[in-house]
Amino acid sequence: MTGRTPVSDVDPFSPEVLADPLPWHAWLREAGPIVFLERYDACALGRYDEVRATLTDWQRFQSGAGVGVANFRTEPPWRPPSLLLEADPPHHDAPRAVLSRLLGPRALRRLRQSWYDDAEALVDEVVRDGELDGVTDLAEVFPLRVFPDAVGLSPHGREHLLPYGDFAFNAFGPHNELVQRGADGVAEHAAWVGDQCRRESLAPGGFGAQIWAEADRGEITPEQAPLVVRSLLTAGVDTTVHGIGAVLHAFATHPEQWALLRERPERARAAFDEAVRWESPVQTFFRTTAEPVELGGERLPAGTKVLLSLASANRDPRRWQDPDVFDPGRDPSGHVGFGMGLHQCVGQHIARLESEALLTALARRVTGIRLAGRPVRHLNNTLRAWSSLPLRFTTS
Repeated sequence: MTGRTPVSDVDPFSPEVLADPLPWHAWLREAGPIVFLERYDACALGRYDEVRATLTDWQRFQSGAGVGVANFRTEPPWRPPSLLLEADPPHHDAPRAVLSRLLGPRALRRLRQSWYDDAEALVDEVVRDGELDGVTDLAEVFPLRVFPDAVGLSPHGREHLLPYGDFAFNAFGPHNELVQRGADGVAEHAAWVGDQCRRESLAPGGFGAQIWAEADRGEITPEQAPLVVRSLLTAGVDTTVHGIGAVLHAFATHPEQWALLRERPERARAAFDEAVRWESPVQTFFRTTAEPVELGGERLPAGTKVLLSLASANRDPRRWQDPDVFDPGRDPSGHVGFGMGLHQCVGQHIARLESEALLTALARRVTGIRLAGRPVRHLNNTLRAWSSLPLRFTTS
């Protein structure tokens, strides 16, 4: 470093920062366009313009060396890398094209009514008691009800999905206590997930079977097919669960906004996107410089790890007016909660449909949402999440 770049000895993966990252994000943005993290020999970006520009520049800031702290060029990954998240063109192209087709508008039209019906049924079940846990009774239940069915998974063993995904997102960070805590059970979870990715395990007509059909047509190889299915199971559950938890918490702490949504339930999807901007369920991802790069007035050598704080960018006052305010009436388009550019989340429209169905069903039955107790954070090296969200519903 030249000496002009701010240096920080803060550990962004410490329990203190993970529990309350907003002060760190504010410091990161104000310190400068780029900050050197002594602890990880990496650079960090917290401002919207730099984060967005880096996300869209896959040629110079690559994902193939891993989107976490570890550099796959110098240390082996704990599992075969994701063909979507941890690969660059040309290796990324065919799997991305397959999933983009399968998860496109036609799939949404096919799933929409059944997911709306499932959301209505779930809401009917949970609103009777008046009090519930927004995480364990809604945010976890609904995605684990509808999405694995759409993929074509067996109904048995789905309890492995959340802890497997939790470990995978923890593993993007350093090998800290959070990773060590999940290591004992990950082999069992990973074995179940791997078994579900086999052709023989997947129900006909689901996304998984369709991925294997693409392999039969030569669009991807038979070796790629199970890894593409695994990408769905890794990134398609936890992130949606925590996104729904975020929007439920947002409405519980902003009851006036819930009243407005009930008047205009067609705003459910925009409200979910605003919650993703405001809370950023995916907080960080890394990139690795493929060549010497000029960034924020600093020249970074090839192989430099760069932490992109998506959450900080999503609250950058240079981009957003009143960024700390949850405002479902704003236009949240342009947020980087789903990434941006070539590696933007391919399943984001599925997550939006799940949240839209659930919020619409709640808006029909629930006149008010408030906290019924103190929410409890679930710490993860990459994800911003709740482990418990006590809610009190009032109904007409």
